Amino acid sequence: MARRVDIRRVRNIGIMAHIDAGKTTTTERILFYTGVAHRLGEVHEGTTITDYMEQERERGITITSAAVSCTWRDHRITIIDTPGHVDFTAEVQRSLRVLDGAIALFSAVEGVEPQSETVWHQADQYRVPRIAFVNKMDRVGADFHAAVESIRMKLGANPIPVQLPLGAEETFAGVIDLLAMRAITFDDASLGAHYTAGEIPAEWRDAAQRARAAMVEQIVELDDQAMEQYLSGTEPSLEQLNAILRRATLELRAVPVLCGSAYRNKGIQQLLDAVVEYLPSPLDIGAVSGYDPAMPERILERRPLDDEPVAGLAFKVVSDRHAGRLVFVRLYSGTLEPGQTVLNASTGKRERVQKILHMQADRREEIPAAFAGDIIAIPGLRAKTGETIADAKHPIVFEKIEFTEPVIMQAIEAKTSADQEKLAAALAALADEDPTFQYKTDAESGQLVISGVGELHLDIIVDRLAREFGVPVRVGKPQVAYRETITQSVTSSGRFERLHGANVFVAEVTLAVSPAERGAGFVFRDALPSGERELLPLQCIRAIEDGARETLIAGPIMGYPLIDIAVCLEHASAVQTEPNEIAFRIASANAMRDAYRRAAPVLMEPIMALEVTTPDEYVGDVIADINSRRGRIEQIEQRGIMSVIRAHVPLEAMFGYVTHLRSLTQGRAVYTMTFSHYEPAAHTLQNAYA
Repeated sequence: MARRVDIRRVRNIGIMAHIDAGKTTTTERILFYTGVAHRLGEVHEGTTITDYMEQERERGITITSAAVSCTWRDHRITIIDTPGHVDFTAEVQRSLRVLDGAIALFSAVEGVEPQSETVWHQADQYRVPRIAFVNKMDRVGADFHAAVESIRMKLGANPIPVQLPLGAEETFAGVIDLLAMRAITFDDASLGAHYTAGEIPAEWRDAAQRARAAMVEQIVELDDQAMEQYLSGTEPSLEQLNAILRRATLELRAVPVLCGSAYRNKGIQQLLDAVVEYLPSPLDIGAVSGYDPAMPERILERRPLDDEPVAGLAFKVVSDRHAGRLVFVRLYSGTLEPGQTVLNASTGKRERVQKILHMQADRREEIPAAFAGDIIAIPGLRAKTGETIADAKHPIVFEKIEFTEPVIMQAIEAKTSADQEKLAAALAALADEDPTFQYKTDAESGQLVISGVGELHLDIIVDRLAREFGVPVRVGKPQVAYRETITQSVTSSGRFERLHGANVFVAEVTLAVSPAERGAGFVFRDALPSGERELLPLQCIRAIEDGARETLIAGPIMGYPLIDIAVCLEHASAVQTEPNEIAFRIASANAMRDAYRRAAPVLMEPIMALEVTTPDEYVGDVIADINSRRGRIEQIEQRGIMSVIRAHVPLEAMFGYVTHLRSLTQGRAVYTMTFSHYEPAAHTLQNAYA
């Protein structure tokens, strides 16, 4: 089956920014001008298409990445509208993994904000080409040049303005296209759908000429041949300038900058033109690497071609009230049709694709086939986030998506005993959707405990349980997700013996257990003498490793998971019987539990990276408050009349901080907080749990 849109005309993009920079409003305007929406959705009215969950419409923030497709200039643009709140960075991470390009949105008033930096660096990690849109040019205090400079100074980027705002604040009327040297003004009666391109007003011509000269110089610096031409007195043509800028954008050497006001319906069509002009198609991104599941050391590639073997990454799972379980897949290669059997290369299981959907946020369109470069949803697929879907005859596994560990816990129970089963099913569905959400039953108290990356994250989970699954719950106070580790090295032996019929299963294991480097997780090394290794099948050595790993789930102090443990296998033997995997796994686990008790275990607490942006007059109060919370001030940076305070603070001391900071600064300070690392808990905490 032939594709409807040439792959060169496909754009898979994200819109990324700090909370309240206008991502959802910008997306809504794009959908309106491309004909997907027939009326303008507004965040403040709760009528947006991409914020389709009830909590999103009420809170005015985007929680999950809604996928929406639209058409502009014969190009199909699929947009992932990503969250700006720090508690939902997992959504941003998985979106960036499957995108080809992105629009980085900045407020013309605030410029680069803390979450803007976080998402920008995530995009750097995934090498996502970007264009920038300086939004909110109509707001009081809007300063286009300051916003551009903040992109240069705070992000280390090379921003190249290709537009100039026509006025600012209440006089903002449109934009000046510096490439074509024309003024673009928008018709308010048609909600900006109609615009006029004409001569630049006389009072703006000098500023436009200067800005254009600076832009041309920046562009020609990106190309040796163009620079020679320019120095000889010949300015490159419009087509040459666009070609150079596109190439530099794809190579992450430049960021074209545009401006406008999404809320006032100005500049969106030109932003769409820039998406088509400067952001990559799947062909520009090229081949994607993975490995052969049968031989992990063998590196494979899949090119974005329809006749290549099918290969795609499951990047999101959604429990849809109408379609059931939906798995969002980025198809990197091949052609996928309903009825086709695919291999989950990450698990080795085969599945049949029943339907393929294109999504319009909460609306869906069934399609006859999907092609290389498409972002699709497949109902009923059992794949989990980060798993690879592939042709069974040509398997490949792509690198998994790494997510932040949950650091905050809350006890939870159904309000009625009749809802217990519904609660268990709902929690399973939510954990299936969200890799940063976990739940378990506490072994000692029998309580059900949910875990997430922040207070807002768990608030949303509780809210969704009541609204989407019809299970109202009672919750306890948020608690810290502690960890445990060891501080001394010990050698420990474990033995397992069992009579089974006429057979005696005996296994003996000796392990050297020691602290690993911070952040190393679990490290296992086989140091068996060659004579012992020859007598022991490989699956038994793997069973010993599995047995050791399984004990990490509960430490000796309070039963919290163990981290940063190094294990060296020094001896293993089967006595009076053939080697048995189960026996070795149990012997290994026994040795590990004995080692934990003797290796001076300690409680570890999560330390958060805190960044507070506050007016200068409150700096002293904010620093004193951070110090009172056992925080360590790392850096203080001046940004105009504001100061940015960076610190590391134990999570245990940060509950309710948003309310306290608002009171301390009369609501004028903002902050972001993300997990940094674990370190030994304070002595008072160690003693409390001793």
